[in-house]
Amino acid sequence: MKPSTVPATLDSLGPIADYVMAAAAAAGLDRRASYRLRLAVDEIATNIIVHGHANAGRQGVLELRADIDDRTLTIAIDDTGVTYDPRQAPVPDIDLPLEQRPIGGLGVYLAIRSVDEFSYEHIGDRNRTIFKMHLPSSSLEDDKA
Repeated sequence: MKPSTVPATLDSLGPIADYVMAAAAAAGLDRRASYRLRLAVDEIATNIIVHGHANAGRQGVLELRADIDDRTLTIAIDDTGVTYDPRQAPVPDIDLPLEQRPIGGLGVYLAIRSVDEFSYEHIGDRNRTIFKMHLPSSSLEDDKA
């Protein structure tokens, strides 16, 4: 799929979701897996835009890339916002009653758990967040092996 570049603004969340859903459809993901991927990308993209750019007084773009092979759909987001590895966020205590939980952190936790593989790398002045979903045909082949 052709890469897409969008401004690092909240107005870009719609086009980002459209890109992810088009990639999911092209990869043959079912509706549930597509939704999980969209949720994950939306949460992380929102954090990149709000915390990595707007709150830091930075302008920039998010570069999205979708790669599909015979086993996996990979979505990568590259940005030049503040360096932040979402995997380092504290794991929320979801067993606490809602009124006792601190605000924040649940979205990142859910995003990471919504995809089959999640990774982050910092290369030069760029952040790269990578989401992977295993394709249905590869799951069936794994079961036969």
